Amino acid sequence: MSATTASPAQREDPSSAPAEALPGQPERRAKKPRKQVDPVVASRKARRRNNIPAEPNAAEPIPKRILRSPLVWLTVVMLLVYATMLVLLYQQVVPDQEVPGGTIPGLGTEAVPIAIKYAAITAIPLSLLFLWADRYRPQRFWVWLMTFGWGACVATYFSAQVNTWAASQLSIIGDGDPATGARAAIFVAPWVEEFAKGTVLFWLAILMRYQWVSRVSGIVLAGLSGAAFAFVENILYYGRAYRYASRTFGEVPPLEALQSLFMLRGVMTFFGHPLFTAMTGIGLAIALRSKSKVVRVVAPLAGYTAAAFLHMAFNASASLLQGTNLLLIYLLVALPLVIAVIVFTVRQVLHEGRLIRTRLGDYVRLGWLSGSDPVPLSRLRTRGKALWHGVFAGPDVLLATIRLQRAVTELAYLRDAMTRGLVDTAGLEREKLLLHKVYGLRGLAIIAPSGRAAYPTFRRRRAVEATPAYAPASFPGPAGLGGNYPAPPTQGLRGAAAPLGQTATQYSEVDPTWKPPGQ
Repeated sequence: MSATTASPAQREDPSSAPAEALPGQPERRAKKPRKQVDPVVASRKARRRNNIPAEPNAAEPIPKRILRSPLVWLTVVMLLVYATMLVLLYQQVVPDQEVPGGTIPGLGTEAVPIAIKYAAITAIPLSLLFLWADRYRPQRFWVWLMTFGWGACVATYFSAQVNTWAASQLSIIGDGDPATGARAAIFVAPWVEEFAKGTVLFWLAILMRYQWVSRVSGIVLAGLSGAAFAFVENILYYGRAYRYASRTFGEVPPLEALQSLFMLRGVMTFFGHPLFTAMTGIGLAIALRSKSKVVRVVAPLAGYTAAAFLHMAFNASASLLQGTNLLLIYLLVALPLVIAVIVFTVRQVLHEGRLIRTRLGDYVRLGWLSGSDPVPLSRLRTRGKALWHGVFAGPDVLLATIRLQRAVTELAYLRDAMTRGLVDTAGLEREKLLLHKVYGLRGLAIIAPSGRAAYPTFRRRRAVEATPAYAPASFPGPAGLGGNYPAPPTQGLRGAAAPLGQTATQYSEVDPTWKPPGQ
């Protein structure tokens, strides 16, 4: 072992001298000093790692904040994509297509507006029902728009291309094989369509997993995608029925054929696509609220598989069964399944209320919230009543009430995520910010409303009593100054004309006993 020359500082402090390697061991390298990490940068990385949103800078103008938001530009890009998909789908299905050997009739411009009206009868109430269910932690408007647009535009166009290609590949005897449509509907369409509808759910789970807080969120977003897909698909089916009936003269009136199909697809089986896609949404919601890596992988795949198998069973029943057998499947299988999903959704909504009440109770025990806050802030009826009172209390009170309810709800779900281990210590900064926001809004917001709202009073104006007419002046004078000229004749006490001049002056009787006071 070779000797090394020690510096004076090392001779004074032996601990600072480099340790000599033992025989047969490599020399130890001195550790590099760690770089100083900027706390702001570290906080930003931790927030992005946990998908926690950043608080907007209130000092910036609203237009500047909108232009700097990446979600705004993502929405603009996706809207352009949706419009492109709709145009391509329109060009594919509406005009007649010239093919070798003939012409494939399209929907026609006459049938499309009628089909849209009938398809909207189902799509609009169904979409509003899903939005109504998502009331504890409602998503932003752009999330609803992106989900509905994806199901209506991207999913339908992609499914139409793949299903058409698959149907041509499944043909056995060539073009015109009557069994081709049934094969594609049973073995191909369920997997393709559920994949197309569910893709937007996976994208949302990546972009906004912090906002996806419950199974209700998964059911709502999946239901919106399914309802939008069914909306466009029904337009295609209704339009084809109308166009086919109009080309076959004398058999069935076109509108009657469309209405009969509307009763089957728009009334009796309107729940199909939202029900199937809800399985994928439930699987993703379970995965996002679990800490287990196995559950995070298996749950979405299980949800997607369940959605595809349900879709396959539905298409197989509609294609292979008729009459009594199809009615029995509808009454004994389909309707009970729909009722079960509705009951499950209602139970999940009630569970979310209990969860919010429990997590807000943690802050009550710490002394950060009042003991009377958890109950009214966890009941949908009380929250709705508070908003109703805020409508008549003024815009400032209403806005403060909305912000308070959103802040408290986010605080409860953040606390739940931290207790589950889904959010690390980066959630503490967001927690402090939300508590500070709650303190600032308490004085103006309505938490536990009581009595009636401050309704505006609409009182009828009372009729103004007419002023009694005064008798005209009994002496001459110009009109407007001293009376009327000439003075109208007046009647005396006995009906005779009243005297004029000095004789008209009357004096009261004199009391001979009167004298000034004090005399």
